Amino acid sequence: MSPELLERFAAIVGADNLHTDPADCWPYGYDNSRRQQLPAVVVFPSCHEQVVQLLRLCNEYRVPVTPRGRGTGTTGAAVPEAGGLVLSLERMDRILRLDADDRIMVVQPGVTNARVQEAAARHGLFWAPDPTSAAFCTVGGNLAYNSAGPRAVKYGTPRENVLGLRAVTGAGRPLRCGVRTTKGVVGYDLTRLLIGSEGTLAVITEATLKLLPLPARRLTLQAVYDDLDQAARAIAAIMGQPCVPYSLEFMDGQAIAMIRDYSQAPLPASAAALLLIEVEGLEDADLERAVAAIQQAARNPGLLDFQAARDEATAQALWATRKALSPALRRVAPKKINEDVVVPVSRLPELIRSLESLARRHALTIVNFGHAGNGNLHVNLLVDPDDPDQLLRAQACLHEVFEVVLSLEGTLSGEHGVGLEKRAFVARELDLEALALMQGLKALFDPLGILNPGKTLPALARTQTGV
Repeated sequence: MSPELLERFAAIVGADNLHTDPADCWPYGYDNSRRQQLPAVVVFPSCHEQVVQLLRLCNEYRVPVTPRGRGTGTTGAAVPEAGGLVLSLERMDRILRLDADDRIMVVQPGVTNARVQEAAARHGLFWAPDPTSAAFCTVGGNLAYNSAGPRAVKYGTPRENVLGLRAVTGAGRPLRCGVRTTKGVVGYDLTRLLIGSEGTLAVITEATLKLLPLPARRLTLQAVYDDLDQAARAIAAIMGQPCVPYSLEFMDGQAIAMIRDYSQAPLPASAAALLLIEVEGLEDADLERAVAAIQQAARNPGLLDFQAARDEATAQALWATRKALSPALRRVAPKKINEDVVVPVSRLPELIRSLESLARRHALTIVNFGHAGNGNLHVNLLVDPDDPDQLLRAQACLHEVFEVVLSLEGTLSGEHGVGLEKRAFVARELDLEALALMQGLKALFDPLGILNPGKTLPALARTQTGV
């Protein structure tokens, strides 16, 4: 990259907000996937206007741009595959407005999810999306991937909890979309289009978040099963009755075995699956009715144990079981393949049976857990990618996992996104006409194709699409 261009970048953001030394740039070349690529320069804007100027300059010089939050994503969407400039938004971390009466909060993209929750809680409110990485991940990253977390089972994803956006297109054109009200149908819904687009259409610089009242009372329940299929049937039964859980998490027997020594709650030796369920209500009577309804739905021949955490210490002990899983997985298989597929809740029993069959046939350990209330499972193939035979078996297994998910009318990603890791599989889920329209939208927002190139959408041959 020419000294002249670097000087122009520095003139926009200031010399202290620019990295060019490879040693300084290297940490911005990877995310939570196994991919890594060195960018030529890392730039740290502090406001919307700087993002506009930077993107216009990158268009002038045709410099590829990779927007980035804190790099907690797992699919390589924040990896600068084409080199060029990494646009790190971590210093755009201000809460610009909090209006408790209207239940909205306006934030820059670099604010962490945890800070949003803390600020909202001081007013008795919360923002629904709560990924496991909330302490570290940014709102901008949550929006880029449409990352939701456990509460999505009741309150939805960022698409349902963001009212409006301020952004800059790949062409460097500023735009506002959406509303600051809970209803509005003027024009096309560009807000929902940009959320989940992984920074391929525009860079989000402000978001108007919809806040909700904090539950007055909440209770954690745990159900343990001796049969995986019966646990899956219980999930469908729980989600089929009127009392919608606040969250509904699932762990299979492999996951339980991994965290048994770390669990502060007793787990029966024959446990093949575990459900963690949260319910909420205004009064104790509401909670009791919810517990009774959930317990009735959860009861089937495979149920070993059902308990309710009647105090905070017990609730924390139950949730410590779930929170211990991800660290345990990383210790055992730091280079595991981690997918987050989704099927209709009624098809979960079929998915879980198929995953068990695939693990046996490919001689692999597969650990499944996730947000079962949405049918969203994190499928973890515990493989050593440095073992060629094991890697080949894992890749073949992964292809079959995706085939099963699509045959069950599911989707290949619930909240981790597509990035680079799943790009090759996208055409299995979307038909050519849909992909062609998406490529056309990309060209409208980013005519030179400089914004996060190579992510999300597979390349389509002109003869295939007719465009």
